[in-house]
Amino acid sequence: MAAPTPDTTVRLFAEYLNAGDLDAALTLYDDQASFLPEPGTVVTGTAAIRAALQSFFAIRPVLTGDIQRVVEAGDTALVVNAWTLSGALPDGTPVRQEGRSADVLRRQPDGRWLLLIDDPWG
Repeated sequence: MAAPTPDTTVRLFAEYLNAGDLDAALTLYDDQASFLPEPGTVVTGTAAIRAALQSFFAIRPVLTGDIQRVVEAGDTALVVNAWTLSGALPDGTPVRQEGRSADVLRRQPDGRWLLLIDDPWG
């Protein structure tokens, strides 16, 4: 599905994560995107982002979000999202995290908004 607005992209990411569809989630990233899998760590490019996201997808999470703010400037946008993630590790240990993401998106020539910087720890 194409994301016609920046907040749609962020919502689609949650939908794809909840469905366990890593391939679909990766379609939401710009080819030059960077992702922070943990505070202080940055990976760049879709192959590195795929590797980093696999651990999130492995816990079969439920991600909910509340878009707090969307600011657009031309073909660039900032989306601030309060989120909660719950799931379980492979051994059954429950996992619960929450935070506020700061995501920078870039509008593509075809009108889609893709993640350029995905910082869930914003």
